[in-house]
Amino acid sequence: MRLIPAIILSVSILIASLIWVSVPLFFPPKGAGGGAVDNNARIDIELLHGDIDALTESINQLKDQIDSLETRVIKLEAGPTGPAADGGLQIVSPTGPNTIQDQYAQVVLIADRRELNKGLTVPPPSWLIQTFGPPADNLGDTCATLTNPRLAALLEEQQVGPVKVKMLKPAIESLGIVLEKIHKADPDLYARINTAGSLCVRLVRGSADAVSAHSFGLAVDLNIDGILDTLGDGRTQLGLTIMSDFFNADGWVWGAAYGREDSMHFEVSKEKIEEWIKQGLI
Repeated sequence: MRLIPAIILSVSILIASLIWVSVPLFFPPKGAGGGAVDNNARIDIELLHGDIDALTESINQLKDQIDSLETRVIKLEAGPTGPAADGGLQIVSPTGPNTIQDQYAQVVLIADRRELNKGLTVPPPSWLIQTFGPPADNLGDTCATLTNPRLAALLEEQQVGPVKVKMLKPAIESLGIVLEKIHKADPDLYARINTAGSLCVRLVRGSADAVSAHSFGLAVDLNIDGILDTLGDGRTQLGLTIMSDFFNADGWVWGAAYGREDSMHFEVSKEKIEEWIKQGLI
């Protein structure tokens, strides 16, 4: 919680500084031309208005970040945390109503989103094709039929916890592990997880040649309560921010960090795929 007061203090200092600068413009000292505001002062005031507008926008963004941080801290402080028996993160819920149960679908600003997925690499489309072969010919924006026999042999369709997916077998197993850890840590959140799809043989949306990881059964789109997140707005559902920590810990990358934010998208990292190759799983 120490970070939140620091942010608030920083905003207060910025506001105080602007007030300190603006007061002399409106109330010049005696002997400096009386109470009238001269032309130079008017120019300074107009410039100050621009500074205030920019500061207001920054304050609004900081407020969103503070709200998000406070909600996540409330969740973490709900009970003791520590290594679970299976090596995952365990959060023990308190008795009584869950205070943030109704906030999982709340849309919040993603703080420092480009710094997410540290230590993990998004597998480049060219590397995926080199590793698995092309999933199909003549791909477009809509889902096509998978024609790669090797990939087809590795795919399975299963109900994994609250979602039904069609993905590579090791990806399904890993997804099951992640969702089970979420279930143990936060059963209320787990019960509200929904999916917008997994296997879809197509190009990346808006790309002319980049093949989507969905084409290889290596990605799944998740959301809260079936409410789709807006693509590219730098915001996401609170529940997805909580889930992302569990996915990162098991070697998945979160699409919130992409150049065009896609926070429903969870994808197996290159490091995880290489691990499966070494183990002979794919």
